[in-house]
Amino acid sequence: MSDDLFPGFESHWIDTEVGRIFARSKGNGKPLVLLHGFPQTHAMWHHLAPTLAETHRVVCMDLRGYGWSTAPQGDAKHETYSKRAMGRDVIEVMEALGHVHFTVIGHDRGARVGYRLALDHPGRVERLALLDILPTYHVWERMRAGTIPEAHWGYLSQAYPQPEEEIGRDPIPYFEGLMRQWSAAGDLSAFDHRAVEAYWQSCNEPTRIHAFCEDYRAGATRDVEADEADLAAGKTISCPTYVIWSDFYLVSGPMGHAQKPVEIWRRSFAPKANGIGVTSGHFVAEENPGATLEALQAFLAA
Repeated sequence: MSDDLFPGFESHWIDTEVGRIFARSKGNGKPLVLLHGFPQTHAMWHHLAPTLAETHRVVCMDLRGYGWSTAPQGDAKHETYSKRAMGRDVIEVMEALGHVHFTVIGHDRGARVGYRLALDHPGRVERLALLDILPTYHVWERMRAGTIPEAHWGYLSQAYPQPEEEIGRDPIPYFEGLMRQWSAAGDLSAFDHRAVEAYWQSCNEPTRIHAFCEDYRAGATRDVEADEADLAAGKTISCPTYVIWSDFYLVSGPMGHAQKPVEIWRRSFAPKANGIGVTSGHFVAEENPGATLEALQAFLAA
């Protein structure tokens, strides 16, 4: 069970505008929230969270639609799973735990929630670390130009209910295939079996599959619109921002780009961002937790 991965952490069920959100917390320092990616849960932070809790009050939460958090039905405009709406969940969770201002570290979809939150609520986010992503508008721009394949982004964002029905016939092989493809080793050898069990428990359920698809439908619509509006307005992230990217996934692999990811962030939403590449597949917090933790600790202490 994923409980074993977080010794000494408290468990919380927190009521929000969308329903109950699950979170774990530990530590006594400055507040820090960890936001997971797809198709995972808060369990992905099990290597990093205990050490970070030695210096910070760490909160690991399941995003709406993931893990043990509520999974509402999507709406016609895809607002329910927009990163703006998910960002409001983070604020509600952190306020319920007594934190008005906090640092955000996010991976994959969680990082998209993190940077949207930093743009929408600059007074809330004191520091922001983004693990292995490029801005949402930028990725869709490249996919629509045919520079990179649409892959799962295009597939999951198709109209309801096609992807839900197709994936629902045999969910775990689909999600396992994605994780294998995005890992540097091409398999699941880097992952703790207890974390993988938590991921499959979440993935193997119709309302969660729907939530995943709605997450990507929101990404293709509401999230791109929000990005483009902020770009047009010249809006940028005001807090210190740090980017960690995998040398496999964002450089030489499926989402490969000739430029360093941090340069793309500097040209768009985070002109003063710093960052580092690590030897890893997409799942940097699990495939190379040592280098990821070292980089995050240096950023948090700066």
